[in-house]
Amino acid sequence: MWQFLREYISAPDTIGAIAPSSRHLAAAMTASIDFDKARCIVEYGAGTGVFTREVAARKRRDAAYIVIEQNDRFYEMLRKQFHGMPGVVLIHGDAGNVCGFLREQGFQHADYIISGLPFTSLPRQVSHRILSQTQKAMGTEGIFTTFQYTLVRKAFLEQYFDIQRIVRVWRNLPPAYVLHMKLKSCHGKQISADSAV
Repeated sequence: MWQFLREYISAPDTIGAIAPSSRHLAAAMTASIDFDKARCIVEYGAGTGVFTREVAARKRRDAAYIVIEQNDRFYEMLRKQFHGMPGVVLIHGDAGNVCGFLREQGFQHADYIISGLPFTSLPRQVSHRILSQTQKAMGTEGIFTTFQYTLVRKAFLEQYFDIQRIVRVWRNLPPAYVLHMKLKSCHGKQISADSAV
C-alpha cells in the first residue's frame, strides 16, 4: 500500500490511483476471460500484480501471459513475484509497443487484453498510441477490458472500440468502472450497465 502511494505521489499522471486494486475489481476485470480457451492474454500496467495474480492462477499452464509494466519499482516487484512462473512473460516496457511484444512471443493477436492504465490522466497522444496498437493487437475476436474511476474518457474510448458492457465496482478504493470492449463493428451495440459488489 505504501509503495503504491509513494509511486502515485511521484507520478500521478501515469499511476492514476492512490491504492492497489481490490480483489473485487480483479474479479470484474477478468470476468470476460474464457480461461479454458485463452491462448494469449496481455496485461498493461500491472502495478503491484493484483490482476496478474488472478490471471496467473487461473490461466492454462500452456497459455502465454504477457505482462507489460513501465514503472521501474513495480516491474521489480512483479519480477520477484512471477519470474519463472510457467507461461508468464514479464516485459519492462511501453504498452504502446504491444504488437512488437506479441510478435516476439510468436503471436499475431491476443485473445484478451486487460489494462490498469489511467486513460483519464494519460496525455491524449499517449492514449491514442496505446489504443491504436491495442486495436491491432486484439484482432477481430479479442476482448479489451480496462477500468477507470470516471467515465470522462468513455466517448474517447468509443472512437476505438464498441463498449459491450460497463460494470460498476463499489468495493474498491475509489470505486471503479470496468469497461469490456471489442473492435468497432458496422452496427452499433447497446451498452449494458451492471453493478459488482
